[in-house]
Amino acid sequence: MIKRVGVLTSGGDAPGMNAAIRAVVLTAAAYNVDVTGFHHGFNGLFEDDYQTLLPQHVQNIIQHGGTILKSARCKALQTTEGAKQAAQVLDRLQLDALIIIGGDGSFRGALAIAEYYQGQIIGVPGTIDNDVDGTDYTIGFATAIDTALDAIDKIRDTADAFERIFLVELMGRHSGYITLSAGIAGGAEQIICPEFGALRPDNLKALIEPVKRAQLLRGKSSYIIVVAENSYPGGTTALAEALSEALGIECRACILGHIQRGGSPVGADRILATKLGAYAVEQLMQGAHLVMAGEINQQAVLYPLSETGAKQKQIDPYLVRWQQTIASD
Repeated sequence: MIKRVGVLTSGGDAPGMNAAIRAVVLTAAAYNVDVTGFHHGFNGLFEDDYQTLLPQHVQNIIQHGGTILKSARCKALQTTEGAKQAAQVLDRLQLDALIIIGGDGSFRGALAIAEYYQGQIIGVPGTIDNDVDGTDYTIGFATAIDTALDAIDKIRDTADAFERIFLVELMGRHSGYITLSAGIAGGAEQIICPEFGALRPDNLKALIEPVKRAQLLRGKSSYIIVVAENSYPGGTTALAEALSEALGIECRACILGHIQRGGSPVGADRILATKLGAYAVEQLMQGAHLVMAGEINQQAVLYPLSETGAKQKQIDPYLVRWQQTIASD
């Protein structure tokens, strides 16, 4: 019978993590289960940095970005001895289960600990990249899209005023979810992401020709290209310089970076985080172990932790095809 659970947030922070923590604590309290929150991700296990979390500790946090438990990546967990030590801490604290809110990298850490830990482990997907298998959306993705879209809209205003070409770099080096979604919602003329193929200095023709056609049809005007990070050797700034030279038009790079992770979570992320945090606790009470609490077609589901990083999840094939069609016209 579960009496005490631990919870931590790991890896890159995502808007909505606080909502998930709140749901975990409130649901656990309803089951008379004590909650221990570890600070700075898995590092809290190694540094004895933790606190008891009561319902009053999670009041008025649902609207805040970041995470009250703080987050970090943990080098100590990358070794067998580290995994053993983490399991020993969980046993010493008499924790019956551990809830990890993070991405597939965090879940790999959880699996390492599970080799030596006798309690239950469950994951909750929190990452803006939406690149975790087993759930339609991850906590933080919806807010990251809104943040990126707001920036693209503002950049469009400046691009219109100066009749310039802007390249907007978004996060997502391994997945084009953010780039495709924000690019389409922002009306970008072109989108560059991993799913569209590699971009190199010797194959820029496919990128340049649509720009030239747009100039012939519309004359000198704004043009927005949304780019996933690490899509071009030397980065988006180098790509902007290459396009400037090829087109004879000033091209500017705008790199949003970590601004996409911050900010108050939108309603969709607050609701998803609440649902998955609560569901994780409920499923632990039913014996769930080594699974992730996800949502598919609006239904809460469990998915094996070991398969969350398989990268079988694909961005919308229809939108990919549509974007490629209009970009080539």
